[in-house]
Amino acid sequence: MRFLIPLLAMLCLVAPCELAAKDKPLNFVVIFVDDLGWMDLSCQGSAIYRTPNVDRLAKEGMRFTNGYAACAVCSPTRAALQTGRYPSRIGVTDWIRSRFQRGNIGTPKKNPTEYVGGPNQKLLCPPNPYWMESEEVTIAEVLHDGSYETGYIGKWHLGDDDWYPTGQGYLENRGGCDYGQPPSYFDPFNQPKHRHEMIRAGIPGLPGRKPGQYLTHREAEEAVELIRAWKDQPFYLQVSHYAVHTPIQAIEEVTAKYRDKATSEINAKYAAMVESFDDSTKAILDTLDELDLTDNTVVLFTSDNGGLDNGGNPTDNAPLRSGKGHPYEGGIRVPFLVRWPGVVKPGTKSDEPVCSIDFMPTLVEAAGLELPEERTIDGLSLVEHLGSAGEKPLGRDELLWHFPHYRHAPGPYSIIRKGDWKLIRWDEGISELYNLDADLGESKNLAEAEPTKLAELHERLDALLEGTSARRTRPNPNWKPKKE
Repeated sequence: MRFLIPLLAMLCLVAPCELAAKDKPLNFVVIFVDDLGWMDLSCQGSAIYRTPNVDRLAKEGMRFTNGYAACAVCSPTRAALQTGRYPSRIGVTDWIRSRFQRGNIGTPKKNPTEYVGGPNQKLLCPPNPYWMESEEVTIAEVLHDGSYETGYIGKWHLGDDDWYPTGQGYLENRGGCDYGQPPSYFDPFNQPKHRHEMIRAGIPGLPGRKPGQYLTHREAEEAVELIRAWKDQPFYLQVSHYAVHTPIQAIEEVTAKYRDKATSEINAKYAAMVESFDDSTKAILDTLDELDLTDNTVVLFTSDNGGLDNGGNPTDNAPLRSGKGHPYEGGIRVPFLVRWPGVVKPGTKSDEPVCSIDFMPTLVEAAGLELPEERTIDGLSLVEHLGSAGEKPLGRDELLWHFPHYRHAPGPYSIIRKGDWKLIRWDEGISELYNLDADLGESKNLAEAEPTKLAELHERLDALLEGTSARRTRPNPNWKPKKE
């Protein structure tokens, strides 16, 4: 495939001479934070966390107020970002269990297919896979075929060795494995007394080298090293921080700065973890500046799900309801920033709902390449919207979430957001209907007051689930209801 000047020049939305790419193909850096809540940046309104370098992306680019993760837990969102496809279409609908969490199962020959559920569960649930199948086509595979260098740093959580990033188009993989969280945030990033050999060894592809160094800072060093190595050729780099996922571990000197403002000791440590990825962002942006790469590098920033909020610890997602794992806005709404010099007007804001699934089509179009043929892509390219300062609508008024598993009561659920309306349908028969424009905190269930809207959204949700070949729950013949 050949490199093309991004299509924005033809839209007359910005002068062609101002396009960042000019005679050079674009570079792309995706900064992907784990468990970062919607309110956990200064530019999002936090009064505790200090993120001047991430805020720089908002000041010099576009901030989306309705940014969403494709799932309320990590692995499905990670698969969606890589492929541009809904988790329900991919079949990764829950977080993937690492080998050390599977007992003696190890790595089976194929992903499980039998439905699961005990006698205390009313429904049988589809099994979650142990990896994203290799047949899925990733951003890295498309860009690598277009002569891009491709690198992955940090948390992958999409499968065992054969399904690591290097099996999905990434030439460099530094730290991406089946872990959902690091054994430790301090070099050598291991637990020497753990029962499983992998945890004792540390993080594959990221061996210890500076005892005591903080993991997020090490990830930044790896990113800077690759950017320097690839400064004379187009590259795609995903920096997928393990932070701010548990364990909540932080540098003491940094934690101390936040104790006066923080709501608890764990919140102070969390604030220090937030500062660590802001440090990493500074290192990346400074390196792009130093190497004269800023003008032709698109930087995107988001999170894989909402913040972990257990009564305000380690973070508080208010005014959003609830947090990670839950179907409410606190579980799925996330920061979403894009900086594209010469194309995105600095300091712009968009209220258009966008999602993890939009990364792949956006980057592929911006690179002047083509999406994979005979492959349904659910996401939309944001290129024209970005170039219009948010004025050109995406032409999409609905988004889908599907979680056919037991995590929080009352169990499995699916969600549709259509316009300002949001339906949460729990598979055990409960419906919740909210108007997000009037009730961002989802405090008033309108299911009984709006029967026509409720029926409309139920019908549309069913159509979306069928259209994405979603695996749905089934009645459990062995269920034994509790006696009153």
